Amino acid sequence: MVEQSQNGLAKEIKRMARERGAIIVAHNYQNDEVQDVADEVGDSFYLSRVCAKSNAKVIVFCGVRFMAESAKILSPQKTVLLPERSAGCPMANSITAQDVVRLKAEHPGAPVVCYINTSAEVKAECDICCTSSNAVRIVKGLPENEIIFVPDINLGSYVAKRVPEKKLILFNGCCVTHNRFGADEVVAARQKYPDAPVAVHPECSQPVCELADFIGSTSEIIDFCKSSDKKRFIIGTEMGVFHKLKADSPDKEFYLLTPRLICANMKMTSLQSVYNALNENKTVIEVEENIRKRASACLERMLALK
Repeated sequence: MVEQSQNGLAKEIKRMARERGAIIVAHNYQNDEVQDVADEVGDSFYLSRVCAKSNAKVIVFCGVRFMAESAKILSPQKTVLLPERSAGCPMANSITAQDVVRLKAEHPGAPVVCYINTSAEVKAECDICCTSSNAVRIVKGLPENEIIFVPDINLGSYVAKRVPEKKLILFNGCCVTHNRFGADEVVAARQKYPDAPVAVHPECSQPVCELADFIGSTSEIIDFCKSSDKKRFIIGTEMGVFHKLKADSPDKEFYLLTPRLICANMKMTSLQSVYNALNENKTVIEVEENIRKRASACLERMLALK
């Protein structure tokens, strides 16, 4: 009965989206049924680019606030809806624009690279944005030797290790989901599944990354598992990625590195949330124009890099 109700709700969402000329996008960490109803599923920046290129008048962004903000920054003429108003990101909330201003004053001349997991206000104070998949390339490509990297200390440490010729000034922020387990759980998972390679996200702590067989963004982890000839994998990122992993590789087995890899904010969005967003036009994301223009420059500089 519940399944029939969800199927009916999904059909109604699709109908309403067509009527409103809307595109529904969902992050890889969203609930399975939300991913299924989406037109596009991927990581936050891929989805923002999809939204910017789309002819849709309305964007329903199934994710957290900074993601919907990024879509609005790149698509100011479109209506961007965040189905769950309170779906935030502790990492993005860990840093303010004032923190960036202070760091720039303490390190004059050092460019600021900000992870996409930041608010519009923070992006507006930074020089160039990055994702987990291109952070190393962006830092390596900057001419300066001293670079401020915010806000994720784990991703920053991952980058610093791979670009030793640069001095990175790191901010002490992190993803609470990826940071809530340690090397001991990697060891335990290996003992349980000795034939399974360990694939983790660079938002994990350095001791965890050092024990992994593969480190990459959600999309890179999916591609790694899909192209590998291995049949079992230990996954060290939010459990929502299992939906795509299993769909792409139904003949393979996937094991969550730890049951604590669940982001409560990502799991807030339900089919009912998506329905309400379309039906009641909620929650509309707005970004003050001066901030939007400056944040857009930060994102566009990343986009311009091949």
